[in-house]
Amino acid sequence: MKATTALAIAMLLAAGGVHAQSGSDCPTLPAGSELAWEKLDGAGYTFCKALRDSDGHQVLAVMITTEAPFRPRRANRTQETLIDGTQNWWYRSELSGMVGVEVRETLVELDRAHVAHISLRGRSEQELSQAISLAESLRFDDVRVSIR
Repeated sequence: MKATTALAIAMLLAAGGVHAQSGSDCPTLPAGSELAWEKLDGAGYTFCKALRDSDGHQVLAVMITTEAPFRPRRANRTQETLIDGTQNWWYRSELSGMVGVEVRETLVELDRAHVAHISLRGRSEQELSQAISLAESLRFDDVRVSIR
């Protein structure tokens, strides 16, 4: 189970071979965020990475799929959150080999058949807080679920 979660997080945070978003397959980023989506469609999922325009640094990742890639554990809850009008929790997680990096993840139900897994990381409390604020301002109303 821990290996599955680590694999899902690693995929969310380090996926390669993506291309720029050209539609609304990814959630709406807040105006003025100076971020852009890179998107990858795969068998059963759409993967979106929010990259900072200035340096290409990944701020967060969203995987839209029919089955959640991780199972939240109550013991790992860190704080309540509100994302796109949905009350939820952030869960503490970890990345193998990433010392000094805090990882948070949550799930947002989009409809009866789809969920968005949001994962983010920060090397400092400030970086983590900024990524959480960004995730809390995402909007999923225009997301086209394009899962094959």
